[in-house]
Amino acid sequence: MPEAFKRRNILWFDATANFKRFTYRDSITYYLERSKNAGVTDVVIDVKPITGEVLYPSKIAPVMKEWSGEYESGTKDLSWDMLTVFIEEGHRLGLTVHASVNVFVAGHNYFDRGVVYEDASKRHWETISYLPGGMTPITEQKKKYSAMLNPALREVQLYELAIIKELVQMYPKLDGIILDRVRYDAIEADFSDASRRLFEAYIGRKVTNFPADIFSYAPGGEVKRVEGPLYKLWLEWRAKVIHDFIYEARRELKNINPNIIFGDYTGAWYPLYYDVGVNWASREYDPSADFDWATPNYKNYGYAEALDLYTTGVYYVEVEKKEAEKLSDDVVRKTESGIKVGKESWYTVEGASELAMEITRRKTPVYAGLYVEQYKNDKEQFIKALKMCRKKSDGSMIFDIVHIINKGWWDALEKGLKD
Repeated sequence: MPEAFKRRNILWFDATANFKRFTYRDSITYYLERSKNAGVTDVVIDVKPITGEVLYPSKIAPVMKEWSGEYESGTKDLSWDMLTVFIEEGHRLGLTVHASVNVFVAGHNYFDRGVVYEDASKRHWETISYLPGGMTPITEQKKKYSAMLNPALREVQLYELAIIKELVQMYPKLDGIILDRVRYDAIEADFSDASRRLFEAYIGRKVTNFPADIFSYAPGGEVKRVEGPLYKLWLEWRAKVIHDFIYEARRELKNINPNIIFGDYTGAWYPLYYDVGVNWASREYDPSADFDWATPNYKNYGYAEALDLYTTGVYYVEVEKKEAEKLSDDVVRKTESGIKVGKESWYTVEGASELAMEITRRKTPVYAGLYVEQYKNDKEQFIKALKMCRKKSDGSMIFDIVHIINKGWWDALEKGLKD
């Protein structure tokens, strides 16, 4: 059960997008003060981006000393600790300070950088995707920026647990930790030999025709998956893998600091989120009653009860459900993993927020989150979306401060959070 259902307005501070900016102490103070004045109550400091490097002096993970890429480039001054300053200055202002870690990912495919690229002993951790062209390592899929790992590998789980445990031990004054990318890459992952063996152990028998017993691709020019006899059991097993990790992470972190706020971020498109192996609903919600992809046992792997805080990305331009109804029938929108979506009401800020509140069954507070860049230059739609998040959930989450800074939308942020 969550420690408290508290109204929060959460602002995310991405690691690489703000790398140079937060190599200066006065920038940290300045932007925390601006955030506080705009109505932000909580800040999330990304300290483990997708490369698998970290922005604090870890003895386990490699430390990111420089970054040259999207938005920001610079070199880090290692004589002082960024996260300590964020915690001290945040607390001075009355802000709640969380650290965010990207879990099952360890490389940036656009820059061929990160743990799976630079540590040969961990290269086999990368996920193997079953694509129409055959089995393909994620590092060879250059249209995808995240070099995702195989969440089912025990050595991967133990490594990631060690990192987040070290983080909580190093920063006893840290208020919370929010996990991100505790998931599979997509429906095509992971089809390694290791995953096959683990799945066989779960179902108690050999898979005679792998991967076709899970799914295969229909012949022809159009990419179309054909479900095999074990497809739904495969989805169930993947959800169990993520469920078990979430509960293990909670136990381990609470043993170190019982007061740590244990949180998680996922996308809000639950009807399609089986695609990445995640059931973020309550155990009391049975998706098999609503969706044909879920087995009766799928509900057992809902993990809302494990969380003190849940933030979900209602990353849609359409705010009200009636806006989706007005879209033309040929409008196609895509989820993060590429699944196409039409005019569904849950694919709006309002509808997704309502769905999240419904299926988590009030087992954890829910904070609907926005991706600022989606609103381009439509400041009023962004304000409207922020107000909808606050109306339909326990508050709001904004990703990311870099977009507020670049657009100069501090007035919009304040209006959306305070009016």
